[in-house]
Amino acid sequence: MVGRKFRKDEKGAIGIEILIVFIAIVLVAAVSAAVLIQTVGYLQQKATATGRTTTQEVASGLKVAKVMGHTSGVGGVIDKLAVFVEPNTGGQDVDLSKVTITLTDGEKQVVLTYNSSYYNESYPYSDIFDVSVTTGNTTENIYPQAYEFGIIVLQDVDESLSNETPVMNTGDKVILAINASYIFGGIEERTKVSGEVRPEHGAPGIIEFTTPPAYTVNVIEVQ
Repeated sequence: MVGRKFRKDEKGAIGIEILIVFIAIVLVAAVSAAVLIQTVGYLQQKATATGRTTTQEVASGLKVAKVMGHTSGVGGVIDKLAVFVEPNTGGQDVDLSKVTITLTDGEKQVVLTYNSSYYNESYPYSDIFDVSVTTGNTTENIYPQAYEFGIIVLQDVDESLSNETPVMNTGDKVILAINASYIFGGIEERTKVSGEVRPEHGAPGIIEFTTPPAYTVNVIEVQ
């Protein structure tokens, strides 16, 4: 079969159509590329912001350095708990007034909040279990007779801590004072106690220990 011969005007029309199609393809590709670049930029910014927030959440928070218990000696119970805490290295500031402490002895679970009346910054202390606070004309022990905790300041170089706004930052160290007699009726031997010190933001400090089979001294490091 003899191929059809195109006239010059037909060849020109076909060339223009191909050019139009080509330009349309280029425009579609350009628009798609712009949308893709915009989407990639948005996702990159979201990922960066999310990563920053996640890093701050992980790095921020509180660390429980140790837990000390006070007893009345042989045959007694742990009546006070001193929880030593400090902020995680490189983390954000922690407002202790927003902290909650959850504790359980296997039979009862409690949630403790901060009471600004139970605050003492008169470091050093001769006995951390015999620290007093004065409210009005009343002087009492800093370990509250309530589902609350007090604060004993151990280190605060920049004076960021106060009774109303106890904000911890790098280098600060405090004791959270808990009255075990009030919340549990005391903690007996061979008792497992667990819980956490949870700040408003960031990782919580973990409390977990089992009391010894006998109390032979008045002060015991339980964690």
